[in-house]
Amino acid sequence: MTERALWVAKTGLDAQQTRMAVISNNLANVNTTGFKKDRAVFQDLMYQNMRQVGAQTSQTSQLPTGMQLGTGVKTMATEKLHTQGNVEQTGNQMDIAVNGRGFLQVSMPDGSTTYTRDGQLKLDLNGQIVNANGLPLTPTMTIPQDALSITIGTDGTVSILQPNNPTPSNVGQIQTANFINLAGLEPIGENLYRESGASGPPIVGTPGQGEFGAIVQNSLETSNVNVVEELVGMIETQRAYEMNSKAISTTDQMLSYATQNL
Repeated sequence: MTERALWVAKTGLDAQQTRMAVISNNLANVNTTGFKKDRAVFQDLMYQNMRQVGAQTSQTSQLPTGMQLGTGVKTMATEKLHTQGNVEQTGNQMDIAVNGRGFLQVSMPDGSTTYTRDGQLKLDLNGQIVNANGLPLTPTMTIPQDALSITIGTDGTVSILQPNNPTPSNVGQIQTANFINLAGLEPIGENLYRESGASGPPIVGTPGQGEFGAIVQNSLETSNVNVVEELVGMIETQRAYEMNSKAISTTDQMLSYATQNL
C-alpha cells in the first residue's frame, strides 16, 4: 500500500508541474496581441478493483459499495479558451481587431491557410497587406503607392483615398473564418492557428454579418489572460504540489518505520 501511495503522489507532482507550465505560458503572453489563454485538463487514472460493487454477498444480498483504489492523475489536454480580449485603440490605421467570432486568414509559403486574431497589419514592398511576419492576408489585397489613407470598414471593406480623387476607391474586402470547435484549432506559434480534424472546416464569411464579429480599425485585441486569476491558480498549484510532496515524505517515513522494526 505504501509503495502505491508513492506512485500516486508522483503523478500528482507531474500534473501540478504541467499546470504550472501552462500558467507560466499564459503569464508570459499577457501582452501578446490576440493571445488566447490555456488551461490544463486533468483526468483520474484507472482504478484497481479490490472488491466489486454490487457483488453478491449471499443469494439475497449484494455489496452496496465496493473497494476501488485509484492510481493517480494524468494531464488529458491543454485547452485554449477563445474568449474575447479587450479591444484597445492604437491610432494606427493598419491595426484591426475582430470584435466577436472569427479569424483573419493568412496565406503560408506552402500555399496553406492559417488563422489568427492578431491584427497588426503591414504593407510589404509591393504594397500588399501582410501580417507582422510578412505573410499575406487571404484574400490578397494591394494598396497603391499614392494612397493617402486607408479605411477598413466594419464589414472588412478596404478603401483608399488617392490624390486628386475625392471619392474613395475600393481595393478589396477582408473576410474572416469561423470554426465549429474553436478549441480544436492547433496553435503553431507566431499567433497562428491551423485547422485540424477536431476543429472542423473553416466557415468563411463577411465580418459583422451573422455569427461573424465586426472589424474595428485603429485597434488591437489584447490577450485574454487575467493576471489575478493566473496568480491565484499559481498559488493553488504550489499548495497542491506541496501536499503531494508531503504525501511522498509521509509515505517514506512510514516505510522507514516499517524497515526499522523488521
